[in-house]
Amino acid sequence: MRRGSFHYLIVPGWHGSPEDHWQSHWQRTLPHSQRVEQADWLQPQRADWVAELSRGIAGAPEPVVLIAHSLGCPTVAHWVAQAAPEALRRVRGALLVAPADVERPGCPEPLRNFAPLPLVALPFPSVLVGSDNDPAASANRAGAMGKAWGSEVSMLSGVGHINVESGHHRWEEGLAFLHRLQSLIGEQAQRRA
Repeated sequence: MRRGSFHYLIVPGWHGSPEDHWQSHWQRTLPHSQRVEQADWLQPQRADWVAELSRGIAGAPEPVVLIAHSLGCPTVAHWVAQAAPEALRRVRGALLVAPADVERPGCPEPLRNFAPLPLVALPFPSVLVGSDNDPAASANRAGAMGKAWGSEVSMLSGVGHINVESGHHRWEEGLAFLHRLQSLIGEQAQRRA
């Protein structure tokens, strides 16, 4: 499946993704990509974030592949839980990286309105990449989210929250997970043909 046949929609987490974040680098290098821009990155409101994601998907000129990080992952799950079937069909797959557990003890107050977290299977292929030392979600919890969402789960060792603070700037290794997702999308398309 050709890369150009997708519109990559970058879905950042809390505080957005700064210029040196891998999501920003990927946005600059992947063809046909843009990011979901939120009005308030510091005090996220679930309904607002989901509405912006919905607008981004509806406005995309091609089928969409979502690339979500941290709070972007619960945003995707909430969108799926309320989206109409025709909107869901616009999304071909999702790469879910370092999902934030908005139900964890000590979860920052601004993120708590994203709970409860929808734990239902996504209607498109997905790959979840977590870390065994991510402060935003334990390995067990990230794995449980991935299982509930029907994702192919990869748990990395010692990579933190897979963000700038944990040393992930370009995160070129992460492109392998995007390629894996594209393979899953291609396999699903062949089964449906």
